[in-house]
Amino acid sequence: MTIQICSLLSWALFCSTAMLLAIFLKHRKGCGKSDGKLPPGEMGLPWIGETIEFYRSQRDNQLFEEFVQPRITKYGKIFKTRLMGSPTIIVNGAEANRFFLSNEFKLVVSSWPTASVQLMGINSIMEKQGEKHRCLRGIIATSLGPAGLEILVPKICDSVQLYLDKNWNVREEISLYHSTKALTFTIVLECLLGLNFEPGTLNTFERVLEGVFAPPISFPGSKFSRAKKARREIKEMLIKVVREKRKKMESGLGGDEGMLFSQLVSGMIRGEISEEEVVDNVVLLVFAAHDTTSFAIAMTFKMLAEHPDCHSLLLQEHDDIMNKRRSGENLTMEDTKKMKYTWQVARESMRLFPPIFGSFRKAIADIEYEGFTIPKGWKVLWTTYGTHYNEEYFKDPLTFNPRRFEEPIPPYAYLPFGGGPRLCAGNQLAKLNILIFIHYVVTRYNWSLLCPGEQITMDPLPFPSHGMPIKVSLKSS
Repeated sequence: MTIQICSLLSWALFCSTAMLLAIFLKHRKGCGKSDGKLPPGEMGLPWIGETIEFYRSQRDNQLFEEFVQPRITKYGKIFKTRLMGSPTIIVNGAEANRFFLSNEFKLVVSSWPTASVQLMGINSIMEKQGEKHRCLRGIIATSLGPAGLEILVPKICDSVQLYLDKNWNVREEISLYHSTKALTFTIVLECLLGLNFEPGTLNTFERVLEGVFAPPISFPGSKFSRAKKARREIKEMLIKVVREKRKKMESGLGGDEGMLFSQLVSGMIRGEISEEEVVDNVVLLVFAAHDTTSFAIAMTFKMLAEHPDCHSLLLQEHDDIMNKRRSGENLTMEDTKKMKYTWQVARESMRLFPPIFGSFRKAIADIEYEGFTIPKGWKVLWTTYGTHYNEEYFKDPLTFNPRRFEEPIPPYAYLPFGGGPRLCAGNQLAKLNILIFIHYVVTRYNWSLLCPGEQITMDPLPFPSHGMPIKVSLKSS
């Protein structure tokens, strides 16, 4: 109750501050005014704009249905609004996605809300531009290329089996979403980064995530205030680990150069990146890898439960793979390449339930697009739903049909991992996590959903409101 009261007070303070700022600014010129023709749309109140409507529809996981789609109907695929203090153009469609995502660093740059930047870190790759972005991406790609991923497969297999043996074999009811969050968190830290933290570290990271889209006001008890406190705790832990790792590596005792954390520290030793960049990028990688992957897995199982025929086809694919391996033998990269139908099911699940809604960019020059001018300094928001739910790109878009991925998909129409130079660097790792987890669950357990009609909500990323409880039992040998 105390937290709820503080949150309400925080929101009231935010709104009051915004209104005072609006009065102060109302006689001043807006950001980046241009003589060109702006897209149609409503800007709402000064500074606040349509932020309240945006947050309300986001909370209900209806951002597209309640906020974007009605404005598309009224104004067209490109329209203007004002969100979180910034004049914003929202664009929809594959061509718009291609134009803005492929022009990263040329016409637009990544632009996240203030709270997100402060909590993820100003030195993370999401804030880097141009050559610095390429440098960091190159270091990360070293561990996430084909050779690095092949090394990761047996490690992921071991982590998944150990987790299932410890947590699933002794229980009849499991929260699938929370279970996969804990597992993917472990995989990212231990398998990818080579780090080990005390129990409870996941909860600290979760407190940070709660504040990434909150109003950036450090009022005691607010989401943002709690998130900043948790972020300081994580920073202190990581600085200690980074310095210990550097000392070992400089003494020739690193021992795990294939691990991404070692690659980052090596870059620091060479002077390519700073200690702050190592810390901020570890934080970002943990968030980017485990929350979105957990949701993708949960939605895949939701779709399998609702479509028994698809589950049967998928199970046959995994039985065939399992029957060709010796008992207890780990999967290989070649095995994951045989999971073609499984990946179609996962891709279709992510089309209907994308792990990200879209992302913001900022115009670094006046942009002429579709007969409109987007002034320098304005934000641009592209959306996954703008194409994922569009009949133009996907026939019967609200129908679950994994086989649609047997045919080529138009470029920039399917973007669960983003696109362009900022395409998620860990998308292939996410794919491995999904495929390997599915394999061990469907071949070892009988399972069923306990809340088939469970709602999906967002805070700030989408998640099943009850954690997707399932009933499980071991299959007989």
